[in-house]
Amino acid sequence: MLFAEIAGQEKLKQQLIQTVRENRISHARLFLAPEGAGSLPLAIAYAQYISCPHRSETDSCGQCPSCNKYGKLIHPDLHFVFPVVKSGSGKTVSDMFLKEWRETLIQNPYLTYNQWLSAISSENKQGSIFVDESREILNKLSLKSYEGGFKVVIIWMAEKMNVQAANKLLKILEEPPEKTLFLLIAESSDLILPTILSRTQLVKIPKPDVPSLTDYLVKNCRCSEQQARNAAVLSNGNVARAKIRLQSEDEKEDFFLEQFVRMMRTCWSVWGKKQAMLELMEWGNQMADMNRESQKSFLLYCLRMVRENFVLNCRQPQLTSLTEAESEFSNKFNPYIHPGNIVPLTEELSAAHYHIESNGNAKIIFLDMACKIVMLLRH
Repeated sequence: MLFAEIAGQEKLKQQLIQTVRENRISHARLFLAPEGAGSLPLAIAYAQYISCPHRSETDSCGQCPSCNKYGKLIHPDLHFVFPVVKSGSGKTVSDMFLKEWRETLIQNPYLTYNQWLSAISSENKQGSIFVDESREILNKLSLKSYEGGFKVVIIWMAEKMNVQAANKLLKILEEPPEKTLFLLIAESSDLILPTILSRTQLVKIPKPDVPSLTDYLVKNCRCSEQQARNAAVLSNGNVARAKIRLQSEDEKEDFFLEQFVRMMRTCWSVWGKKQAMLELMEWGNQMADMNRESQKSFLLYCLRMVRENFVLNCRQPQLTSLTEAESEFSNKFNPYIHPGNIVPLTEELSAAHYHIESNGNAKIIFLDMACKIVMLLRH
């Protein structure tokens, strides 16, 4: 992975390059970024740059044996740790899924957590980094470097480490072997143990801006500049989501819009109408039939739509990112999202997302959420 292959982040790329050229390589960094901002490809490009013997002032050479191995993710001194799904009571570690990981990541460098779970057929189970993984890391780092350079451990979605796994890494994070580099990647620092945070140097990665993301999509997704710009704007800087929009032709978001409209119209109709309540229950049952990741994605979509409609109601249309179909609905719907209900609506949708993620009963969660929305719309 070359720095040149990453969308935007020019200032941050130069900062990372400068640390290498000035020999100020921190032994443990935490790349903190929202989903789709590019923390994983940036970490790989940084590790490749460190290992490249012919690096320039702006990037790795991309042609030496080290760069070729990094390009295929098979460099012997590059180790990956990522969430996996436990099967049975035996040992479960990342190396058991390494083939799938390499294939998926090479195809999609802006891999998301949900996409990874789908790639390993998690069947609605949540991924985690278990204590066996920490033992594997300690064993690998006890050996000498294969090629004499840095041994690099990239821990993707570090917030998914369970407490036992995190605690077992504390000592080596504080006093690592010589020429050992830990690159932790996370979307939420709140879910990482404070003792882990205190042992890493924080690198905050912003979302790529619209021009940078547009340029990246034109070069990598075989689309027109206008299509790329629309996807960049609507994805709110999320490269993974922008690529999905271009590849799926918005089918999923069209379905989400249809269900959002149905939910809101039925919730409004429920007031004093028993038949509408039955329709709301039927809607909740239909949503419960979707897989858990789709349910979570729908709730995130609802949060976005509520936010956009509130902004419209505040007479700030230039700050919104809506498709033509979403705009058509929102132009009439936005008066119902106002200062009196925006906060509780957001809280209810966020709570439903949390409970779905915690493997709660989807039928109960969606019906309960909808009943509360009935009251909030009438507030």
